[in-house]
Amino acid sequence: MPDKPMPGKSISHQSLPDRPTAEDFKNAETLPYPAKQSEMDIQPQSDLHGYRAADKLRGKVALITGADSGIGRAVALAYALEGASVAILYNENDGDAQRTQEMVQERGGECLIIKADVRQKAACLDAVRQTVEKYGGLNILVNNAAYQATQDSILDISEEQLRRTLETNLFGYVFMIQAALPHLQRGDAIINTGSIVGETGNPMLVDYTASKGGIHALTKSLALQFGKLDNGVRVNAVLPGPVWTPNIPGTMPLEEVQKFGHEVALGRPGQPDELAPAYVYLACQDSSFTTGSLLHVTGGKLSS
Repeated sequence: MPDKPMPGKSISHQSLPDRPTAEDFKNAETLPYPAKQSEMDIQPQSDLHGYRAADKLRGKVALITGADSGIGRAVALAYALEGASVAILYNENDGDAQRTQEMVQERGGECLIIKADVRQKAACLDAVRQTVEKYGGLNILVNNAAYQATQDSILDISEEQLRRTLETNLFGYVFMIQAALPHLQRGDAIINTGSIVGETGNPMLVDYTASKGGIHALTKSLALQFGKLDNGVRVNAVLPGPVWTPNIPGTMPLEEVQKFGHEVALGRPGQPDELAPAYVYLACQDSSFTTGSLLHVTGGKLSS
């Protein structure tokens, strides 16, 4: 008979959840923006089924933006399972944010929810203040809030859309880092969410791809700057490929939603819980010699 799995060994394939392929999305529908995860017809896999924690973040405090759903929710759950106290920042979907809080608490974790708009520097400062007052400090900042809208031509990108995209995806990251940095110490981490399209480009997401390319450059520049400071804070980015989150049915054309993930080597989109371990790695001491890195988690959607 086969040996029983030993603690610490990887889970067998039989115990892993089924992952929807691009073919499974052929009947998927779009949703009005801002889309709610609770209303998606194919639910994102973000509950970390089968995740095996190892106390990698015990005693740490993490603040995660854009964490009401999708990747941010999965990261919040992973961090809580690893022992961190979590604060999640979101902008619009109260129900999704409350569900994230409940899911963290169901797993024995602590979760502070903060409703704020990262485009406002004062709101970013206040979010950090609330987190520090609640938990007594801050060790990990995850910049994950994002906005995107598709347009066939650059001529169709309004000034309002351009400002919202850049102010959410780039200004908001800078404002959050400025607010968090005075509280971070050696060994602490900043993790930005970039995107593979920030390297490949995307003809329907011109302003979004530009903002993501800016995040990649910001990550590298701050890694160089902070590495020379006494605090030695590490700055890295995760670059997802196509991942099934509320942003997809909420912002993409129907024809794209109904074949989502078709272009990657694995023939399917990623799920939020497949991204979370990358954020755990970059937050914990396993990555103590990693800074300025752009960690690709793309399912084989390559930049070249």
